[in-house]
Amino acid sequence: MRIRIVDAFTDRPFAGNPAAVVLLDSGPFPGDDRLQRLAAEVNLSETAYARPLPDSSEADWALRWFTPVTEVNLCGHATLATAHVLRSAGAAAGTIRFATRSGILTAEAAADGSITLDFPTAPLTELAVGEDVRAALGADVLSAHDTGPNIGDLLVELADEKTVRTLTPDLTAMARLNHRGVIVTARASGDGGGQGAYDYVSRFFGPAVGIDEDPVTGSAHTALAPLWSGRLGRDSLTGLQASARTGLVRTTVRGDRTLLTGDAVTVIDGELLAGP
Repeated sequence: MRIRIVDAFTDRPFAGNPAAVVLLDSGPFPGDDRLQRLAAEVNLSETAYARPLPDSSEADWALRWFTPVTEVNLCGHATLATAHVLRSAGAAAGTIRFATRSGILTAEAAADGSITLDFPTAPLTELAVGEDVRAALGADVLSAHDTGPNIGDLLVELADEKTVRTLTPDLTAMARLNHRGVIVTARASGDGGGQGAYDYVSRFFGPAVGIDEDPVTGSAHTALAPLWSGRLGRDSLTGLQASARTGLVRTTVRGDRTLLTGDAVTVIDGELLAGP
């Protein structure tokens, strides 16, 4: 069985967000315990498992995502990585439909090789900021939003790009917050920092699900996109996730759906000797 590691939301290796992708045979998924054990062994933020569905199904592939410690409802970079692998392996062409915990998701490749994901837009509900959040972040908060059931994150707007980039949160305190993870964001400062044009910056912390900091989080952009599209008055934007590896996510809000566009590069292609 092959396992591939793909850097997603980047056009160069050793940047963006790495995800492991395992393509399974048709039929039921292996047991959850086996899937979780392999994800823990790989120890990336996400391991994606995909299996083909019958022609009569409403989707082409069933897709699941596991962090090192748990299964999640929605993951952007591992979906992008899976679509990239399916196209590279000749196992899919055109628009790919995935059956997931968050409904039917699609991935479509452009002529330049970039892939656009069609995801549900996160419903944002503004929240009062508690002292536990302020203490975990160690920074002033301009606004905070719940992001709904699909991703279950806390979205926090900070003062400026520099604050986002230099933030050193208390991860132990953050893990006690009642959310999958915490997205911190601010409007771009405007200088670009040599990383290309972008409209907003973000970082993602998920110690509660075994991810201290995620390099580039596609699902978080289903919440970031409507927030910043509303603030900036444009449906199409580019977000920079300002992790050590960095990555760019191009977003377009279309009502209750958000399009996420990025590139991907396969960096490891190996044989799995034990597992599912």
